[in-house]
Amino acid sequence: MAKTAIIQTRVDPTVKHNAQIILKKLNISMSEAISMYLSQITLHNGIPFEIKLPNDVTAKTLKESEKGDDLHTVDSVDALFQELDS
Repeated sequence: MAKTAIIQTRVDPTVKHNAQIILKKLNISMSEAISMYLSQITLHNGIPFEIKLPNDVTAKTLKESEKGDDLHTVDSVDALFQELDS
């Protein structure tokens, strides 16, 4: 199939840059990645991953963490694993 359609979109430059780094490691061009994404939309008859709004508890927790409220901290990774194991 001839690839003649053109898509133009605006994205955050940081998001684009980070995606380019990953795609380069995968040896996939941005154009190929977008084509694969659009193909998956067609195959899945929708977005090929789950998109949903968080429930009230999750939304509240996300807002609090973004503000730095009620965060749990540990001094080291070892301390974190000790807490998780107890």
